[in-house]
Amino acid sequence: MTEKFTGSFTQQEPIPEAGIAAALEVMRSGRLHRYNTAEGEVAQAALLEEEFAEKVGAKYCLAVASGGYAMATALRAIGVKPGDKVLTNAFTLAPVPGAIAAVGAVPVFVGVTDTLVLDLDDLADKASQADVLLLSHMRGHQCDMEALMRLCDGRGIRVIEDCAHTMGAAWKGKPSGRWGLAGCYSCQTYKHVNAGEGGLLVTDDADVAARAIIMSGSYMLYERHRAAPPPEAFEKIRYETPNISGRMDNLRAAILRPQLADLETQCARWNDRYRTLEDGLRGCAGLSIIERPEEETIVGSSFQFLLKDWTTDAVSALVTRCETRGVELKWFGGAEPKGFTSRYDSWRYVDAPRMPAADRILAGIVDLRVPLTFSIADCKLIARIIRQEASRLYQAET
Repeated sequence: MTEKFTGSFTQQEPIPEAGIAAALEVMRSGRLHRYNTAEGEVAQAALLEEEFAEKVGAKYCLAVASGGYAMATALRAIGVKPGDKVLTNAFTLAPVPGAIAAVGAVPVFVGVTDTLVLDLDDLADKASQADVLLLSHMRGHQCDMEALMRLCDGRGIRVIEDCAHTMGAAWKGKPSGRWGLAGCYSCQTYKHVNAGEGGLLVTDDADVAARAIIMSGSYMLYERHRAAPPPEAFEKIRYETPNISGRMDNLRAAILRPQLADLETQCARWNDRYRTLEDGLRGCAGLSIIERPEEETIVGSSFQFLLKDWTTDAVSALVTRCETRGVELKWFGGAEPKGFTSRYDSWRYVDAPRMPAADRILAGIVDLRVPLTFSIADCKLIARIIRQEASRLYQAET
């Protein structure tokens, strides 16, 4: 009998009971807006910022409406202007170049290696084109952060980290988002904490933090933030920084705080599932596992493998065959963007030159979500299905 998987790749775990209770309390109060607080009360959004800053070891934290808003705000706060060029990954998701476009800047795409991280050699070749790098830790894969920062510091390139897929991850023990000038995180449903939407921005730079807080829509209520610079940091910039409202509300913050407190446990659960998939697929003919370096602390909330130099028909056939058996694979090599998958040549608002070396890697990247609603047995079954179908197709091709 042919095995089939019957689970859902989009079903997340329920919000923790503590988050539901906190959300109900906020709704009963009617004080959803982060600055609508009673005398002596601290807003849930301010508490979330304080707790997240402490968790990652940052001086300042700002809770906002989305991860994309966090990235665009960070770019504006460091002075990126319309027409400026910003380096970023060729392998990423649409909100990353979208954040660059949102400030009127122009993405310059940097290649991807066969370990799915930013190609540092290509970055070195393109370093003279821009003085900002919006670095995407795409699908949780981190490049050698020490080498990257040496390169960027030596070339005068300021780094903003997109940590949508790396909340809870680290390189040599240093949390993702703490290497560059600012780190930006997502709280969207498919990320590591779930508020439906939402984002967090961290930095140690008082000027960047103050500008970001004003931009997010604090008006002159910035003193109600607890993970913020002192009032004097706002004295000048409050007159020259536009309000581009994108605040997080207290309802989302209340939902997130219990999840944040349980993040380490959840990350360990994701990694158990990730390693199960990895073990089940390692050694499969024609399929390359992405080996993770010892320096990297991962959060395995999604899983990727490479089908190097497979024909487009063969990869498409694998996606179709697995789908008929209940396994949803996402392919970054398709000619047209589909669902959440797109790549640098999909974003036609950017006049990007072809990147043959990156194209070869992108053509073989296959991706799947690993929600915590999957059991270890589910992951073993998923790996068996992929392995069987990939082996059959590879044998037929060779």
